[in-house]
Amino acid sequence: MRILNCNTSSSLLTLPSPSPPSHKKPSILQTINKKHNLSTITWTKKALINVLSGVLSFNLLLSSPSSFALESPSVQSSSPASPLTESCLEADEVEAVAQSESGVVSNEGIVEEAWQIVNDSFLDTGRRRWTPQNWQQKREDILSSSIQSRSKAHDIIRRMLASLGDPYTRFLSSAEFSKMARYDMSGIGINLREVPDNNGVVKLKVLGIILDGPAHSAGVRQGDEVLSVNGVDVRGKSAFEVSSLLQGPNETFVTIEVKHGNCGPTQSIEVQRQLVARTPVFYRLEQIDNGNTSVGYIRLKEFNALARKDLVTAMKRLQDMGASYFILDLRDNLGGLVQAGIEIAKLFLNEGKTITYTVGRDPQHQNTIVADSGPLVTAPVIVLVNNKTASASEIVASALHDNCRAVLVGEKTFGKGLIQSVFELHDGSGVVVTIGKYVTPNHRDINGNGIDPDYQNLPAWNDVAQHLSQCSMNQQG
Repeated sequence: MRILNCNTSSSLLTLPSPSPPSHKKPSILQTINKKHNLSTITWTKKALINVLSGVLSFNLLLSSPSSFALESPSVQSSSPASPLTESCLEADEVEAVAQSESGVVSNEGIVEEAWQIVNDSFLDTGRRRWTPQNWQQKREDILSSSIQSRSKAHDIIRRMLASLGDPYTRFLSSAEFSKMARYDMSGIGINLREVPDNNGVVKLKVLGIILDGPAHSAGVRQGDEVLSVNGVDVRGKSAFEVSSLLQGPNETFVTIEVKHGNCGPTQSIEVQRQLVARTPVFYRLEQIDNGNTSVGYIRLKEFNALARKDLVTAMKRLQDMGASYFILDLRDNLGGLVQAGIEIAKLFLNEGKTITYTVGRDPQHQNTIVADSGPLVTAPVIVLVNNKTASASEIVASALHDNCRAVLVGEKTFGKGLIQSVFELHDGSGVVVTIGKYVTPNHRDINGNGIDPDYQNLPAWNDVAQHLSQCSMNQQG
């Protein structure tokens, strides 16, 4: 994994401007969900899979870190069976249906597929009074006549999504959807989710797979349970931990053991990694106070699949080089994977501290996300922000700020507190849908409001230490 050491002559004390952003709109991704056979398999609940960030902010925060995914679809058996038999048939029949598909879906089917995703998952945060009844009427109006071409179907989907009045819910062409690969947390084209069985035992399931991606081409299938990675038993580990184990240098191989379906055989599969993401981390060590104090400066450009791993490397190297303070530059960082933001926030927080709260239409998307381990660094932190610091960046900034771990310096942030999930449609195109929102540990609604900085210009480190100390005392009462 390559970390770029950005050498520059500009001093931190002058708030150096970051390089111009490559994206003009906040983008946060988090999970690519796959749906098979629209005509035979009904959509059930969609669960946020961790990962939080596709065009706006994908939140993987909900149930488990690292994967928002589709619940396994159900297929009814024509004859009675025991609960165990039913669960076996469910997974096996779904896979059989998926493999038997011709790959062709009608224009009307693509439109209905997009309609169903919104119907199941969309959260109206703009008080436009979206109702299932109105949405059902729209379906009937749209599908009352035949759709003659695929381009016409895509245009209908665009207009259908635009009618929601949500600027972040939108259609993705096949080319746009393929660019989302840089948010693949695993590097092999799968999303993992922690799924409890009937006995409460948590299993890691493949719930989201990129068709013709590395894992799919090697033989991994939707619904497979992951048992080990390179010989390491992963039972009991989180989806995010296992996604990290799957990562590695591009074009190298990883061996995973999977169990096909609920009752199928186990298989050891070698998969070649295909990484699209580039490191978003740049860092350097600066000397202040006539060389008596060392400050570790880290610039984070986006929250992609490499963000946490590369940030950890940078922080450890800067500590080894003698850094006693840290500056985390989130200016012009429009977001990315929400789960990556959550995992990065954990690097600075004490165990049990709240990172963010999530709210969604589905009760399972209402959750409190907390740090589950101790911090990597305990030194005082300055977080640089501006009006293009958005989404996952605002999660990190507010988590560190509200827990008295950092002061915010610069400008008021963008104010995007919504969670989007990316869904792939049957023809390779996709839709990005707002499915939830998040609020800060101090219960502030970021969306449309942003976060005010503590300082507009860099303060002295003594002032930073005093500010954080006073903050901690105020919280303790």
